[in-house]
Amino acid sequence: MADITAAMVKELREKSGAGMMDCKKALNETAGDMDAALDWLRTKGLAAAQKKSSRTAAEGLVGVAVAGTKGAAVEVNSETDFVAKNDQFQAFVREVTQIALEQGDAIDTLKAATMPSGKTVEEALTNNIATIGENQSLRRARRLEVSEGAVVAYVHNQQSPGLGKIGVLVALESKAADDVLQALGKQLAMHIAAAFPKALNEHDLDEAEIERERAIATEKAAESGKPADIIAKMVEGGIAKFRKEHALVSQLFVMDGKTKISDVVAKAGKDAGAEIKLVDYVRFQLGEGIEKEASDFAAEVAAVSGVPQGKQAEPTA
Repeated sequence: MADITAAMVKELREKSGAGMMDCKKALNETAGDMDAALDWLRTKGLAAAQKKSSRTAAEGLVGVAVAGTKGAAVEVNSETDFVAKNDQFQAFVREVTQIALEQGDAIDTLKAATMPSGKTVEEALTNNIATIGENQSLRRARRLEVSEGAVVAYVHNQQSPGLGKIGVLVALESKAADDVLQALGKQLAMHIAAAFPKALNEHDLDEAEIERERAIATEKAAESGKPADIIAKMVEGGIAKFRKEHALVSQLFVMDGKTKISDVVAKAGKDAGAEIKLVDYVRFQLGEGIEKEASDFAAEVAAVSGVPQGKQAEPTA
C-alpha cells in the first residue's frame, strides 16, 4: 500500500473540494495516484469538476488593452494582494500589456522587449522584485486580431483602468458599425467572465479531457446496473451535454438563460444588417490553475490522516 502523507491529503482536498476522509480514502484506493484519486472522487460524486480550474489561488493582476481590431491580455502574478494595489506594480502590468498589444504575446519576446524606462521587461520585473520585496512573475499573455471589426475588452471587478482579476477579450469580425460591435462584445465578454467556457466551439474542446469525462461517465453509468446499450446511450448523452455546456457558442446566454450564444450573435448581425462572426476570445482569471500554499487547516489534515506534521517535544518531568 502506498504511503499516504498529510501533504497528499491536503493537496487532493484543495484540488477537489472533497472532505479529508474522502480524500484519504481516494488516495488509498488509487495507491496514491493524485489524478486517479481526483477521478475516483468525481466518480463517487464527491468532487466538483471545476474546482481546480476555476479557483483563484494566486495574487497579482490581469491587464487588458485594445486598439481597434486588436487586443491583448496579460497576467502578472505576485505573492500577495497588497502588491496588486501598488502603483509601481500596476504601472508595470499596464505597460507590459501595451507591449503585448504592439509586439505579440510570446513570453520570451515580451521579456526581451524594451519598456518606456529603457529597461527590458525582464529587467523591470527583477527591479520590481527587489524594490517591492516580493516575488513576481510574468505568467502568460495572449493577443487577438481581426482583419475587420473589433476586439472588445472587459475587466470584471476592475481594480484600476484595464486591470483586475478577470480579463476578457472578444474578437468580432464584421462590417457592422463599431458601436454595435462594442455593445455586443461587452455583453459576450460579461457572459464569458461568468460562464467560463473551455473553448469557442465543441470541436475545439480538448479531446483528452473529453475522453477523461467519458471514462468517468462510463463508470458512473455502469453502477446503475442497466443494459450495455442503455449505458452507452447514457454516456454519449452525458458527453454531448458536456460539449454544449463548455463550448462558448452553444452555451446559454447568462442574461436570459435560454438563447444560445451563436443565436445572440446571429441576431445582432441581422439587426445591424451585416454578418457578425465571433472568431475568438480570451478569458484570463488571476491564478487560474495555480495552487497557493494554505496552512490554516494543515493540523486538521494531519490529525485525520494520522501523519504527524512534526515531532512534538517530550514533556519534561
